[in-house]
Amino acid sequence: MNVTEVSAVTFAVQAFVTLLVILDPPGATPIFLALVADRTKKERIALAWQAALVSLTVITFFSLFGRFILEYMNVSIEALQAAGGLLLLYVSLELLTGRPTGGDSEANKNIALVPLGTPLLAGPGAIVATMIFVQQIESPAMSFGLIAAVVAVHVVIALSLMASTTILKVIKDSGVTLLARIAGLLLAAIAVQMLVDAIKVFTSQ
Repeated sequence: MNVTEVSAVTFAVQAFVTLLVILDPPGATPIFLALVADRTKKERIALAWQAALVSLTVITFFSLFGRFILEYMNVSIEALQAAGGLLLLYVSLELLTGRPTGGDSEANKNIALVPLGTPLLAGPGAIVATMIFVQQIESPAMSFGLIAAVVAVHVVIALSLMASTTILKVIKDSGVTLLARIAGLLLAAIAVQMLVDAIKVFTSQ
């Protein structure tokens, strides 16, 4: 194996680990469970894969065109982060106060898109990290390595979310209510932290 191949493998492993830590499947699990608690098993599995697919699509899109779009619209990464934080804060308030339930397909689609796919999974951190990895590509082998890493991370996320739904069989309705409140609190904390980080950058400029 030559130096380029070794470098590409190392690059792919670094990208995989970095994105897996940022996307944080264990951290997203309670929020995912709270949002899909009133769905059937088949719908939960579908939502897990849809959320991962949405995240993969968003991250891929921004990795290819994100810098151009943000520069053209004169929008900073911090502004994108603040917007994501506000959106997550809105969802967290619904979970804390009791979100409306519904099982139609349109609702399922919306949940998979927002907030599961983005900004919970494909948030500013994952988008920026992927954009940086794209800038570091020096060979076709590294390109394929990054693609493999991004896809592998999202497969792991989908499998983790799908497997986590078995918990709902154990905790029952009262447990689901408690889980929703805890998830709302965690999501609110994530949202506030995103806003604080963005404000720090704004005030330091």
